[in-house]
Amino acid sequence: MIRRKSPSLDVQKKPYHTDRFYEPILSHRVAFEDSPFLEVYEALKQKVEVEGYVELNQAVFYVSKDELRETLVTLKSLGYDVLSELSAIDNLAINNTLEMFYQILSLDEKNKGRKRLRVKCSLSEGEDMPSVSDIYKCANWSERECYDMLGIRFEGHPFMKRILMPTDWVGHPLRKSYPLQGDEAASWYEVDKVFGREYRDIIGPEQRDSARIDREDTVHFARIGKEVPRGEKPSELTTEVTYQEAHKPLVVKKLSPKKTKKLDKRK
Repeated sequence: MIRRKSPSLDVQKKPYHTDRFYEPILSHRVAFEDSPFLEVYEALKQKVEVEGYVELNQAVFYVSKDELRETLVTLKSLGYDVLSELSAIDNLAINNTLEMFYQILSLDEKNKGRKRLRVKCSLSEGEDMPSVSDIYKCANWSERECYDMLGIRFEGHPFMKRILMPTDWVGHPLRKSYPLQGDEAASWYEVDKVFGREYRDIIGPEQRDSARIDREDTVHFARIGKEVPRGEKPSELTTEVTYQEAHKPLVVKKLSPKKTKKLDKRK
């Protein structure tokens, strides 16, 4: 009997990357006429100019930003009364636009099989969006976050201020043009605000490497390399005291296992 040698897999010769980004296969898109969203689409067509499709059992509607409010009012009258998310996508480097999207949910039984839909519209750099915080109350904070992170202002918003970054922060961190590790001003922001510019040489810039571990840093990294063996107590005559023990809150005390009480059932 002759045994044939199975060919070995030479993975070293196989390329692991190409000269362009991987482009995934797009999900199958269905026309509104062949989906449960036809009634919703027809209702919108009577009010605004709308285009779109159904993808993964979710409708996607494209409207102009000038007709956005009318679109959302119509959808809310049809039972889509939960705005679960709104934000934007930075396409400025591609076509000089920002694409807003509004993710909406209906819990109405009549919309069973067509619960989720998304409304999209585009705006150019420097344009404002109409606020929808009076239509969906939860849009209040979401629009502030969108302004804070992407620099999109919402006309008619009751309090158009930053919500995550400090009010005097320069730039919008979720824009693709924003430096990955922040700009020069950002690296000194906390030093300048808390201590003053004259302390820059003493403190140094902000450490932004999230993978960095300093064995000698006994405050921020749990005393790596200086741990107390299990079962042994740190000596009071040395500095081998854990950071948690040295800075324990005044209102918290250790609970002895002998003082614990087991309840038969939850009160």
